[in-house]
Amino acid sequence: MNFDLDTDQRDAAAGAREFFTGQASPADARRALDGAPLQPGRTALADVGFLGITVPEECGGAGAGEVDLAVVAEQAGAVLAGPSLVTAGRAAVLLAGQPDLLAALADGSRAFAVLDGPPGGSAPSIDAADADLLLALDGDALVVGEGEATAGTPMDATRGLASVRLTSRRVLAADAGPLWTRARQVAGVVLAAEDLGAAARAVEMGIGYARERQAFGRAIGSYQAVKHALVDSWVGVEQLRSLVWWAAWAADRAPQDLPLAASAASAFAAETLERAAGTCIQVHGGIGFTWEHDAHLYWRRAKVDRLLLGDEAEHLDAVAGLVLDGALTR
Repeated sequence: MNFDLDTDQRDAAAGAREFFTGQASPADARRALDGAPLQPGRTALADVGFLGITVPEECGGAGAGEVDLAVVAEQAGAVLAGPSLVTAGRAAVLLAGQPDLLAALADGSRAFAVLDGPPGGSAPSIDAADADLLLALDGDALVVGEGEATAGTPMDATRGLASVRLTSRRVLAADAGPLWTRARQVAGVVLAAEDLGAAARAVEMGIGYARERQAFGRAIGSYQAVKHALVDSWVGVEQLRSLVWWAAWAADRAPQDLPLAASAASAFAAETLERAAGTCIQVHGGIGFTWEHDAHLYWRRAKVDRLLLGDEAEHLDAVAGLVLDGALTR
Protein backbone atom coordinates (compact mmCIF):
# COMPACT_ATOMS: atom_id res chain seq x y z
CA MET A 1 0.00 0.00 0.00
CA ASN A 2 1.33 3.44 -0.94
CA PHE A 3 0.96 6.01 1.84
CA ASP A 4 2.63 8.85 -0.08
CA LEU A 5 1.25 11.47 -2.44
CA ASP A 6 1.26 10.49 -6.10
CA THR A 7 3.01 12.40 -8.86
CA ASP A 8 -0.05 14.43 -9.82
CA GLN A 9 -0.61 15.48 -6.23
CA ARG A 10 3.02 16.50 -5.82
CA ASP A 11 2.76 18.54 -9.00
CA ALA A 12 -0.43 20.14 -7.67
CA ALA A 13 1.37 21.01 -4.44
CA ALA A 14 4.23 22.61 -6.37
CA GLY A 15 1.80 24.60 -8.50
CA ALA A 16 -0.16 25.71 -5.45
CA ARG A 17 3.05 26.75 -3.69
CA GLU A 18 4.03 28.89 -6.67
CA PHE A 19 0.58 30.46 -6.83
CA PHE A 20 0.25 31.29 -3.15
CA THR A 21 3.77 32.61 -2.72
CA GLY A 22 3.15 34.90 -5.68
CA GLN A 23 -0.29 36.04 -4.57
CA ALA A 24 -0.18 36.22 -0.75
CA SER A 25 2.23 36.66 2.13
CA PRO A 26 2.28 37.25 5.88
CA ALA A 27 2.64 40.94 5.04
CA ASP A 28 -0.83 40.77 3.50
CA ALA A 29 -2.13 39.11 6.68
CA ARG A 30 -0.68 42.02 8.65
CA ARG A 31 -2.35 44.57 6.37
CA ALA A 32 -5.64 42.73 6.69
CA LEU A 33 -5.59 43.54 10.39
CA ASP A 34 -5.88 47.17 9.33
CA GLY A 35 -8.79 46.47 6.99
CA ALA A 36 -7.01 45.67 3.71
CA PRO A 37 -8.66 43.04 1.46
CA LEU A 38 -7.70 39.41 1.95
CA GLN A 39 -5.11 38.01 -0.40
CA PRO A 40 -5.23 36.29 -2.82
CA GLY A 41 -8.98 36.83 -2.49
CA ARG A 42 -11.99 34.85 -3.65
CA THR A 43 -11.78 35.87 -7.31
CA ALA A 44 -8.17 34.76 -7.70
CA LEU A 45 -8.87 31.46 -5.94
CA ALA A 46 -11.84 30.83 -8.23
CA ASP A 47 -9.91 31.77 -11.37
CA VAL A 48 -7.15 29.28 -10.60
CA GLY A 49 -9.73 26.59 -9.80
CA PHE A 50 -9.04 26.14 -6.10
CA LEU A 51 -12.59 26.89 -4.93
CA GLY A 52 -13.91 24.11 -7.12
CA ILE A 53 -11.41 21.34 -6.43
CA THR A 54 -14.05 19.04 -4.92
CA VAL A 55 -16.98 20.41 -6.94
CA PRO A 56 -18.18 17.94 -9.65
CA GLU A 57 -16.96 18.62 -13.16
CA GLU A 58 -20.50 19.07 -14.49
CA CYS A 59 -20.86 22.01 -12.08
CA GLY A 60 -17.66 23.70 -13.20
CA GLY A 61 -15.28 22.13 -10.69
CA ALA A 62 -12.38 19.72 -10.93
CA GLY A 63 -14.24 16.72 -9.49
CA ALA A 64 -11.20 15.83 -7.36
CA GLY A 65 -11.04 14.48 -3.82
CA GLU A 66 -10.30 15.78 -0.37
CA VAL A 67 -6.63 14.74 -0.61
CA ASP A 68 -6.25 17.06 -3.58
CA LEU A 69 -7.89 19.88 -1.63
CA ALA A 70 -5.69 19.22 1.41
CA VAL A 71 -2.56 19.39 -0.76
CA VAL A 72 -3.53 22.88 -1.89
CA ALA A 73 -4.72 23.96 1.56
CA GLU A 74 -1.32 23.16 3.06
CA GLN A 75 0.31 25.65 0.70
CA ALA A 76 -2.36 28.27 1.49
CA GLY A 77 -1.66 27.90 5.19
CA ALA A 78 2.06 28.44 4.73
CA VAL A 79 1.50 32.06 3.67
CA LEU A 80 -1.63 32.69 5.79
CA ALA A 81 -3.76 33.13 2.68
CA GLY A 82 -7.40 34.17 2.75
CA PRO A 83 -10.21 33.40 2.34
CA SER A 84 -9.94 29.90 3.74
CA LEU A 85 -10.29 26.79 1.60
CA VAL A 86 -12.10 25.31 4.60
CA THR A 87 -15.24 27.07 3.40
CA ALA A 88 -14.90 25.76 -0.14
CA GLY A 89 -14.45 22.18 1.04
CA ARG A 90 -17.27 22.32 3.56
CA ALA A 91 -19.74 24.04 1.26
CA ALA A 92 -19.02 21.58 -1.57
CA VAL A 93 -20.17 18.72 0.70
CA LEU A 94 -23.29 20.57 1.85
CA LEU A 95 -24.32 21.63 -1.65
CA ALA A 96 -24.26 18.14 -3.17
CA GLY A 97 -27.25 17.93 -5.50
CA GLN A 98 -27.48 21.73 -5.87
CA PRO A 99 -25.81 22.32 -9.27
CA ASP A 100 -26.52 26.06 -9.48
CA LEU A 101 -25.09 26.76 -6.05
CA LEU A 102 -22.11 24.47 -6.66
CA ALA A 103 -21.37 26.37 -9.87
CA ALA A 104 -21.55 29.68 -7.96
CA LEU A 105 -19.14 28.28 -5.37
CA ALA A 106 -16.65 27.10 -7.98
CA ASP A 107 -16.64 30.26 -10.10
CA GLY A 108 -16.60 32.62 -7.11
CA SER A 109 -19.71 34.50 -8.20
CA ARG A 110 -21.15 34.09 -4.69
CA ALA A 111 -19.22 34.41 -1.44
CA PHE A 112 -20.24 31.49 0.75
CA ALA A 113 -19.82 30.91 4.45
CA VAL A 114 -21.00 28.07 6.68
CA LEU A 115 -22.37 29.08 10.06
CA ASP A 116 -21.43 27.34 13.30
CA GLY A 117 -24.25 27.67 15.76
CA PRO A 118 -27.90 28.66 15.42
CA PRO A 119 -28.96 30.70 12.37
CA GLY A 120 -30.55 33.25 14.66
CA GLY A 121 -27.14 34.22 16.01
CA SER A 122 -24.19 32.04 15.12
CA ALA A 123 -20.84 31.67 16.79
CA PRO A 124 -17.95 33.41 15.00
CA SER A 125 -17.71 31.54 11.69
CA ILE A 126 -14.98 31.35 9.07
CA ASP A 127 -15.31 33.74 6.10
CA ALA A 128 -18.66 35.03 7.38
CA ALA A 129 -17.58 38.67 7.56
CA ASP A 130 -17.73 39.17 3.79
CA ALA A 131 -20.11 36.39 2.76
CA ASP A 132 -23.27 37.10 0.79
CA LEU A 133 -24.73 33.57 0.89
CA LEU A 134 -24.83 31.59 4.12
CA LEU A 135 -25.39 27.93 4.89
CA ALA A 136 -26.71 26.91 8.29
CA LEU A 137 -28.34 24.05 10.14
CA ASP A 138 -31.79 25.05 11.37
CA GLY A 139 -32.93 22.16 13.54
CA ASP A 140 -32.37 19.22 11.20
CA ALA A 141 -32.79 21.28 8.03
CA LEU A 142 -29.99 22.64 5.89
CA VAL A 143 -30.88 26.20 4.89
CA VAL A 144 -29.31 28.85 2.72
CA GLY A 145 -29.92 32.57 2.89
CA GLU A 146 -28.60 36.04 3.51
CA GLY A 147 -27.79 37.54 6.87
CA GLU A 148 -26.42 40.32 9.02
CA ALA A 149 -22.81 39.82 10.06
CA THR A 150 -21.20 41.23 13.18
CA ALA A 151 -17.41 41.07 13.20
CA GLY A 152 -15.32 41.84 16.25
CA THR A 153 -11.75 43.10 16.43
CA PRO A 154 -9.82 40.32 14.68
CA MET A 155 -6.82 38.49 16.06
CA ASP A 156 -6.30 36.91 12.63
CA ALA A 157 -8.16 38.91 10.01
CA THR A 158 -7.51 36.32 7.29
CA ARG A 159 -10.14 34.06 8.87
CA GLY A 160 -12.94 36.58 8.24
CA LEU A 161 -14.69 35.65 11.47
CA ALA A 162 -18.12 37.08 12.19
CA SER A 163 -21.29 36.14 14.02
CA VAL A 164 -24.32 36.08 11.75
CA ARG A 165 -28.10 36.29 12.05
CA LEU A 166 -29.91 34.98 8.99
CA THR A 167 -32.43 37.43 7.55
CA SER A 168 -33.76 35.02 4.92
CA ARG A 169 -33.68 31.28 4.51
CA ARG A 170 -34.56 28.59 2.02
CA VAL A 171 -34.52 24.90 2.91
CA LEU A 172 -32.13 22.82 0.83
CA ALA A 173 -32.52 19.52 2.70
CA ALA A 174 -35.00 18.59 5.40
CA ASP A 175 -33.00 15.90 7.23
CA ALA A 176 -29.44 17.13 6.88
CA GLY A 177 -27.90 16.07 10.21
CA PRO A 178 -25.59 13.36 8.79
CA LEU A 179 -24.60 15.57 5.85
CA TRP A 180 -23.81 18.45 8.20
CA THR A 181 -21.66 16.17 10.37
CA ARG A 182 -19.67 14.92 7.38
CA ALA A 183 -19.17 18.46 6.07
CA ARG A 184 -17.85 19.57 9.47
CA GLN A 185 -15.44 16.64 9.54
CA VAL A 186 -14.19 17.49 6.05
CA ALA A 187 -13.79 21.11 7.15
CA GLY A 188 -11.70 19.93 10.10
CA VAL A 189 -9.40 18.04 7.74
CA VAL A 190 -8.91 21.07 5.49
CA LEU A 191 -8.30 23.31 8.51
CA ALA A 192 -5.70 20.83 9.79
CA ALA A 193 -4.04 20.92 6.35
CA GLU A 194 -3.84 24.72 6.45
CA ASP A 195 -2.41 24.51 9.97
CA LEU A 196 0.12 21.96 8.74
CA GLY A 197 1.38 24.46 6.17
CA ALA A 198 1.52 27.27 8.73
CA ALA A 199 3.33 25.11 11.31
CA ALA A 200 5.87 23.90 8.75
CA ARG A 201 6.58 27.47 7.69
CA ALA A 202 6.99 28.62 11.31
CA VAL A 203 9.54 25.86 11.89
CA GLU A 204 11.37 26.79 8.68
CA MET A 205 11.58 30.40 9.84
CA GLY A 206 12.96 29.33 13.20
CA ILE A 207 15.55 27.03 11.66
CA GLY A 208 16.66 29.68 9.18
CA TYR A 209 17.17 32.25 11.92
CA ALA A 210 18.94 29.75 14.18
CA ARG A 211 21.48 29.11 11.45
CA GLU A 212 22.19 32.81 10.91
CA ARG A 213 22.03 34.35 14.39
CA GLN A 214 25.30 34.30 16.28
CA ALA A 215 25.72 34.32 20.07
CA PHE A 216 29.06 33.97 21.82
CA GLY A 217 30.73 33.24 18.51
CA ARG A 218 28.40 30.39 17.51
CA ALA A 219 25.15 30.02 15.60
CA ILE A 220 22.37 29.81 18.16
CA GLY A 221 21.14 26.65 16.47
CA SER A 222 24.20 24.87 17.87
CA TYR A 223 22.92 25.28 21.43
CA GLN A 224 20.88 22.38 22.72
CA ALA A 225 18.04 24.45 24.14
CA VAL A 226 17.37 25.96 20.72
CA LYS A 227 18.10 22.80 18.78
CA HIS A 228 15.81 20.60 20.86
CA ALA A 229 12.92 23.07 20.72
CA LEU A 230 13.11 23.21 16.94
CA VAL A 231 13.42 19.44 16.61
CA ASP A 232 10.37 18.90 18.83
CA SER A 233 8.38 21.30 16.65
CA TRP A 234 9.60 19.64 13.46
CA VAL A 235 8.65 16.20 14.73
CA GLY A 236 5.18 17.51 15.54
CA VAL A 237 4.83 18.84 11.99
CA GLU A 238 5.74 15.47 10.48
CA GLN A 239 3.34 13.65 12.78
CA LEU A 240 0.59 16.08 11.82
CA ARG A 241 1.38 15.51 8.15
CA SER A 242 0.64 11.80 8.57
CA LEU A 243 -2.63 12.52 10.36
CA VAL A 244 -3.74 15.02 7.71
CA TRP A 245 -3.11 12.64 4.81
CA TRP A 246 -4.82 9.80 6.67
CA ALA A 247 -7.86 11.95 7.38
CA ALA A 248 -8.04 13.28 3.81
CA TRP A 249 -7.69 9.73 2.45
CA ALA A 250 -10.45 8.57 4.78
CA ALA A 251 -12.74 11.31 3.50
CA ASP A 252 -12.23 9.99 -0.03
CA ARG A 253 -11.90 6.25 0.44
CA ALA A 254 -12.90 5.13 3.94
CA PRO A 255 -15.81 7.23 5.25
CA GLN A 256 -16.19 4.89 8.23
CA ASP A 257 -12.75 6.06 9.43
CA LEU A 258 -13.36 9.77 8.85
CA PRO A 259 -14.83 10.65 12.28
CA LEU A 260 -11.78 9.28 14.09
CA ALA A 261 -9.24 10.56 11.57
CA ALA A 262 -10.74 14.05 11.35
CA SER A 263 -10.91 14.52 15.12
CA ALA A 264 -7.37 13.19 15.58
CA ALA A 265 -6.00 15.55 12.93
CA SER A 266 -7.97 18.51 14.29
CA ALA A 267 -6.83 17.98 17.88
CA PHE A 268 -3.18 17.53 16.96
CA ALA A 269 -3.20 20.45 14.51
CA ALA A 270 -4.17 22.85 17.30
CA GLU A 271 -1.30 21.73 19.50
CA THR A 272 1.26 21.48 16.69
CA LEU A 273 0.73 24.93 15.20
CA GLU A 274 0.75 26.62 18.59
CA ARG A 275 3.99 24.87 19.56
CA ALA A 276 5.63 25.71 16.23
CA ALA A 277 4.57 29.36 16.36
CA GLY A 278 5.66 29.74 19.98
CA THR A 279 9.03 28.14 19.25
CA CYS A 280 9.54 30.43 16.27
CA ILE A 281 8.97 33.46 18.48
CA GLN A 282 11.28 32.18 21.21
CA VAL A 283 14.09 31.38 18.77
CA HIS A 284 13.89 34.88 17.32
CA GLY A 285 14.18 36.40 20.78
CA GLY A 286 13.20 40.07 21.16
CA ILE A 287 12.57 40.67 17.45
CA GLY A 288 10.12 37.77 17.39
CA PHE A 289 7.75 39.63 19.70
CA THR A 290 7.61 42.78 17.59
CA TRP A 291 4.88 43.93 15.24
CA GLU A 292 7.35 44.15 12.37
CA HIS A 293 8.25 40.44 12.42
CA ASP A 294 6.05 37.76 10.85
CA ALA A 295 6.38 35.27 13.72
CA HIS A 296 3.51 36.75 15.71
CA LEU A 297 1.18 36.37 12.73
CA TYR A 298 1.59 32.59 12.85
CA TRP A 299 1.01 32.70 16.60
CA ARG A 300 -2.21 34.64 15.97
CA ARG A 301 -3.32 32.02 13.44
CA ALA A 302 -2.60 29.28 16.00
CA LYS A 303 -4.60 30.97 18.75
CA VAL A 304 -7.61 31.45 16.47
CA ASP A 305 -7.57 28.06 14.75
CA ARG A 306 -7.43 26.04 17.94
CA LEU A 307 -10.97 27.28 18.74
CA LEU A 308 -12.51 26.81 15.28
CA LEU A 309 -14.72 23.83 14.43
CA GLY A 310 -14.45 22.52 17.97
CA ASP A 311 -11.53 22.97 20.34
CA GLU A 312 -8.78 20.48 21.13
CA ALA A 313 -10.60 19.08 24.16
CA GLU A 314 -13.74 18.38 22.13
CA HIS A 315 -11.81 16.50 19.48
CA LEU A 316 -9.76 14.51 21.99
CA ASP A 317 -12.99 13.53 23.72
CA ALA A 318 -14.38 12.42 20.36
CA VAL A 319 -11.27 10.35 19.66
CA ALA A 320 -11.45 8.70 23.08
CA GLY A 321 -15.13 7.88 22.65
CA LEU A 322 -14.62 6.38 19.20
CA VAL A 323 -11.65 4.29 20.30
CA LEU A 324 -13.54 2.96 23.33
CA ASP A 325 -16.39 2.15 20.98
CA GLY A 326 -14.06 -0.03 18.92
CA ALA A 327 -13.21 2.31 16.03
CA LEU A 328 -9.68 0.91 15.78
CA THR A 329 -10.79 -2.70 15.68
CA ARG A 330 -13.63 -2.53 13.17
